[in-house]
Amino acid sequence: MATEENLPVTETGGIPREAELRQIEVQELRALEALGGLPPEEHMVLNLGPQHPSTHGVLRLLLELNGETVVNIIPDIGFLHTGIEKTMESKTYLKALVLTDRIDYLNPLANNLAYCLAVEKLLGVTDRIPPRAQYLRVLLTELYRIASHLVWLGTHALDLAAMSVFLYCFREREHILDIMEMVSGARMMTSYIRPGGLWRDVPAGFEEAVRDFLNYFPAKVDEYEALLTNNPLWLERTRGIGVISAENAIRWSLTGPSLRGSGVNYDVRKAQPYSSYDHFEFDIPLGQNGDVYDRYLCRVQEMRESLKIVQQALDRLPQGPVRIDDRKIVPPPRSELHQSMEALIHHFKLWTEGFSPPPGEVYVAIESPRGEYGVYLRSDGSPRPARCHFRTPSFANLQALPEMARGQMIADLVAIIGSIDIVLGDVDR
Repeated sequence: MATEENLPVTETGGIPREAELRQIEVQELRALEALGGLPPEEHMVLNLGPQHPSTHGVLRLLLELNGETVVNIIPDIGFLHTGIEKTMESKTYLKALVLTDRIDYLNPLANNLAYCLAVEKLLGVTDRIPPRAQYLRVLLTELYRIASHLVWLGTHALDLAAMSVFLYCFREREHILDIMEMVSGARMMTSYIRPGGLWRDVPAGFEEAVRDFLNYFPAKVDEYEALLTNNPLWLERTRGIGVISAENAIRWSLTGPSLRGSGVNYDVRKAQPYSSYDHFEFDIPLGQNGDVYDRYLCRVQEMRESLKIVQQALDRLPQGPVRIDDRKIVPPPRSELHQSMEALIHHFKLWTEGFSPPPGEVYVAIESPRGEYGVYLRSDGSPRPARCHFRTPSFANLQALPEMARGQMIADLVAIIGSIDIVLGDVDR
């Protein structure tokens, strides 16, 4: 094996490209050794990814294998790094919103919501958000929770050779994306939830479209379960695989279904209700064994619970405005711009300068489909955030992958990665 001492140097004192690569190999092997001691000579170091369908994005895993058994893993991230946090710090609070859609790109509305809750807390207007806006925020983010779980289920099943489920899940997801397009004009990166409320009210036909989906979707979840839940091949690939105990799940800071699959009853919507979640009745599905199968069951049941929340929100949807009546935070209606000089001034100043929260710092957390999604904002009194940082669940949950996969077969590693439900934008940002 190459060592740092025997690496050649060029006449100018630099290290040639081949030696550079060997130096990287030395560093990576030493990192693996630090995890579990000096690997025996018969162990093999292998790359999985970064361009591999089963890594669910541009994730590279450095594997130490004994035959086909996983001895150690190092997740190597950064291939999708976009510098979103620093970019947001150079923009006004409102203009920075569009970047939140692109962090967890399978759940953009909840990213909007978490960021807006943090901005509203800085501004001190949390209690002034109209009830209609609060209910619509909950309704739409729960629809997107279902859409996110559908992508997870379809791709997770495809990893384990269940092709039909992938096609069915994406078929149902189209219905939700059609509703989002009706509401915002965009299927995915909607930027629909804004500081102070929503961009605009939902259009005519919205309630009918959502009720059609509520009537249509439960039977489809039954179909997924009929195909997978008691399928002997599915059980063999998921039961007893990737086990993590409740104690270790807490120690590794897991959240979301990855934590609840180990039987830990923690959901931000119940523990720290936000945006009117305390108005709705729903259960928190829990697992018992902390394996791939329990994490699967938790997410399938969560789709059913999200349907219950959407149904309640639609049945009780209040009338009224969807934005606070504060022209220094929310732009005036377009109809006023031709009639009021004051409205025109507010519009101009908001879109050129933005609003300026008082100095302070806040942290707000929500329950994303992957777990606790937190936003830290610090204001120095200017129209731009002095510091913006996200606590993304995929990043935290991925760190437990070595704990779940050590001692498993390399084929089981594919199932374990899928069961964590990572999104690489959520990891790298």
